[in-house]
Amino acid sequence: MVQYSQRLSRVKGSVIREIFKMMADPQIISLGGGSPAAEGYPLEEVREISDRLLRDHGVEMLDYGLTSGYLPLREAYLEHLVLPKGVEAQVENTIIMTGSGQGIYLIFDVFIDPGDTVLIESPTFLNTINVLRKMDANIIGVEMDEDGIIIEDLEEKIKRHHPKLLYTIPTFQNPTGRSLSLARRQQIAELAARYDMVVLEDDPYGDVRFRGEALPPIKSFDTSGNVIMLNSFSKTIAPGLRVGAVTAKKEWVQKLELVKQGADTHTATLPQAICAEFLSQGLLPAHLQKVGKIYAERFAAMERGIQQYFPASCEYTHPDGGLFVWARIPGSDTMERNKRAVSEYKVAFVPGQPFFINENEGIDCLRLNYSSSNVEKITTACQRLGELFAESGN
Repeated sequence: MVQYSQRLSRVKGSVIREIFKMMADPQIISLGGGSPAAEGYPLEEVREISDRLLRDHGVEMLDYGLTSGYLPLREAYLEHLVLPKGVEAQVENTIIMTGSGQGIYLIFDVFIDPGDTVLIESPTFLNTINVLRKMDANIIGVEMDEDGIIIEDLEEKIKRHHPKLLYTIPTFQNPTGRSLSLARRQQIAELAARYDMVVLEDDPYGDVRFRGEALPPIKSFDTSGNVIMLNSFSKTIAPGLRVGAVTAKKEWVQKLELVKQGADTHTATLPQAICAEFLSQGLLPAHLQKVGKIYAERFAAMERGIQQYFPASCEYTHPDGGLFVWARIPGSDTMERNKRAVSEYKVAFVPGQPFFINENEGIDCLRLNYSSSNVEKITTACQRLGELFAESGN
């Protein structure tokens, strides 16, 4: 009998992808996914750009492209999303990825050997945990508070475990919605230089802000070249385009290009060109303003719903952007309640446990998404979940 690889045994199915399957039932209100608001997709703009690109540059759009990416996109990305944030870079410091998920995978592929130690926020993006498990990395969680990674715990674990890499989502973190403070961003860049540690700064949500002042990326404080900045157009334009971008020192970009050649040769040219035109035409600021207004209304509805319907003991985060609220209901078992939420109450959420390395953590936590459901559905979902968690003392 043919045997599967040992790597496969370390991979767990995605709770979120299972929730997407549940969403096929039109009766279920999903607070579990991570999709942007469908009402915010720039359909007309993308349609106009696509038509023109295929009409005027059809052969180029459908032909093979460079592994490093479509040059006009790399230039537009630098001009509009990198240099204005205080990051010093040139085109040679960028490479385009087929979504930020590929970026995460290939960056780990370049740097991580079996047994290497990687530090992650606790909790963190569950797909990243899965990738690291597949690579047989030694994964160590770093504690967080409302201002993100706790620097004292980070440095103590750097000294004790000598990690090769730190993975962080500094702005509107998935799953908590928290943002790393300005001072801590500077400190992480300093620690990366002091201990010669790679920092992977994953920033898919940073531009999706509906209140407060923007924070500069960790990369803007990088004096050693040890910080890699990863961005995505999934949350800012549309996830179906599957376009992400990496900014790093030239040598590291060359290594990423090498491993990407063996992954998919290059990211599809047409989606890259759509993103390039969207940036070059100056469409992104107005689009983000439109999306931010939608998310502000939906977050406010979720906050009202939590305050009105959830148990009084519930604690939750208060993000200034992004897509998620992280809630804790002491004494609850959210994994068990999630099954009943879907089958009986017709509401989907993501239990907290899969976002942790240790299966004993996050049992009483849940991640709630406010971007993809309207105000009425969010209110109804919160009411139903409040009833569910009120049963038998949570």
